[in-house]
Amino acid sequence: MNRISLAQIEQYAFEKKEFILAEDDLNQVSKSFAFLTNFSKDKIIYGINTGFGPMAQYRIETDKLSNLQYNLIRSHSSGIGKPLNDIYARSVMIARLNSFLQANSGVSTAVIKQLVAFLNLGITPEIFEHGSVGASGDLVQLSHLGLNLIGEGYVYENGVRIKTANVLAEKNIAPLKMELRDGLGLINGTSCMTGMAAINLVYGKRLVQWAVAASSMLNEVIEAFDDSFSKELNAVKHHKGQQLIAQQMRDFVAGSGMIRNREELFKDDTAMQRKEFERKIQEYYSIRCVPQILGPILDTLLYAQEVVENELNSTNDNPIVSPEDDNVFHGGNFHGDYISLEMDKVKIVLTKLSMLMERQLNFLMNSKLNNKFPPFLNAGTWGLNFGFQGVQFTATSTTAENQALSNSVYVHSIPNNNDNQDIVSMGTNSAVLAKQVLENSFQVMSIHIMAICQAIDLLDTEEKERLSPNALSVYAQIRKLAFFVKDDIPQADSIAAVYEYIKETPFQL
Repeated sequence: MNRISLAQIEQYAFEKKEFILAEDDLNQVSKSFAFLTNFSKDKIIYGINTGFGPMAQYRIETDKLSNLQYNLIRSHSSGIGKPLNDIYARSVMIARLNSFLQANSGVSTAVIKQLVAFLNLGITPEIFEHGSVGASGDLVQLSHLGLNLIGEGYVYENGVRIKTANVLAEKNIAPLKMELRDGLGLINGTSCMTGMAAINLVYGKRLVQWAVAASSMLNEVIEAFDDSFSKELNAVKHHKGQQLIAQQMRDFVAGSGMIRNREELFKDDTAMQRKEFERKIQEYYSIRCVPQILGPILDTLLYAQEVVENELNSTNDNPIVSPEDDNVFHGGNFHGDYISLEMDKVKIVLTKLSMLMERQLNFLMNSKLNNKFPPFLNAGTWGLNFGFQGVQFTATSTTAENQALSNSVYVHSIPNNNDNQDIVSMGTNSAVLAKQVLENSFQVMSIHIMAICQAIDLLDTEEKERLSPNALSVYAQIRKLAFFVKDDIPQADSIAAVYEYIKETPFQL
């Protein structure tokens, strides 16, 4: 099985690329299942002929083994809260499928084929956000996936909630008939948190690119000096993320006539005679320190990508079937600490990104700080009109919510399951909260990029013509969705339109 990458997850989840099942992969799964079937005939194997969790000491009679798998799925389908949307749910299915294709889980090939059918026919399982403690796997969320595969519960088709049985009948798909340990195999893994984490990272990387664009455009409209993102300054700080962000900013502003070169000040013969300068010698931190702030954010996302891709390509259930070793190994690969910790880190850095955007927005709102634009970028009559005053409240409030959500979930283990699960990861909770912080951050970004476009409209014609081609490209994209504000009008629809665009459209210039 080839390693699946974040880029491939993006293709399968966002673009709905067809999942082509390799015959060799299916054969390996079949061999693993056959081995486990034979191996377990005269042995006690957890999850095949025993109860689960703290009830594992009870042996199950042979005639009840099939019921055991169905009982597990049905009893644990207890999720609540919002269902995952199509993109996140597809990513969860791909994560579970790819884990099975490592051929260490001992599931039947029927499970594989049913998952592929759901993916390729656009059937979205109903998986709820709340329910997992992230150890012994995402039991609740993956039970809902299993429930749908056996033809029960509800699924979504084209966004409409429909009884699973009706959809399967319409598409001539037989409900999955579970064998051996298929039920436990389906739910005893980290695939919900991992699938969600993968999508969070796709969105997070898009958000960083918008933050680079916004920061670069802000540097242009206020005619900032270029040395804060220069190669020379950032080369002496040995962090790849910082250097990459600085490079991206230099690339973005290429061709700009608005960015000032520090040499202009050095060569000003009158500079030493002045006691006060009309323009600041160096900018506020939210403008001057962008590489140093966005750099660690980018580094964190890239490391998280490595961790998530490792988990996507791992066998993360229990027990592990190893035909090569002629054995079955019991342990805890279902424990989600790797994902939980990374999603906590991602959540924290995205909060910091939203804080940076909010501070840059505040700089634009405050005429005493920028010394260039009217208060709140107000193009109307001061006092009578309000410009962007109202939308700033939304950005500030949403940033504050991010700060409140940034407490660690990774360290919030609560024992449960009769203390069998005495330390857990809460990894899915971490991924869910990272998802919320991500959505909030896109909302803040939407408001900020609209404000920057308002500032561009307040430039005089000569200044606007000196903007970089990239700045003008972003401006043109946003102006298709949100327009110059002079008279007071409701901004909620414009913010929503920009939010949807920058979140769901891969960054492009």
